[in-house]
Amino acid sequence: MADEAHRTAFIELQGQMIETTGKLKQVQSQMRNKEGEKKRAYLTLEELRHLSDDTNTYKSIEPISVVVKEQEQKLKDSEAALSSLQTSKEYLEKQMRDVENNLRELLQQDPGLARQIMSMSVT
Repeated sequence: MADEAHRTAFIELQGQMIETTGKLKQVQSQMRNKEGEKKRAYLTLEELRHLSDDTNTYKSIEPISVVVKEQEQKLKDSEAALSSLQTSKEYLEKQMRDVENNLRELLQQDPGLARQIMSMSVT
């Protein structure tokens, strides 16, 4: 009976590990995208700042002040999103460590389960 409970616990922990890994990869991908957006906004701002205020820009022939404000907002939004994603990433990494520790504990409690798992992966 204990063997069956350990197997069930292992399967649940394995599922949590797979789910958490997927979420972590998704957050990391979103962070890479936001980093790119932030970099583009920053570089665009740097170029716009060298132009005079009476310069019209490509985007719908708008005054530079409007475009600069839009880029500054994009930069702020990207930074806020990155901060939020960083928090999510840290939470998921902690969750991953907890699941790994739980798996390790479970396998230490039932060495037979570890042998069964290893024999299943070999076949």
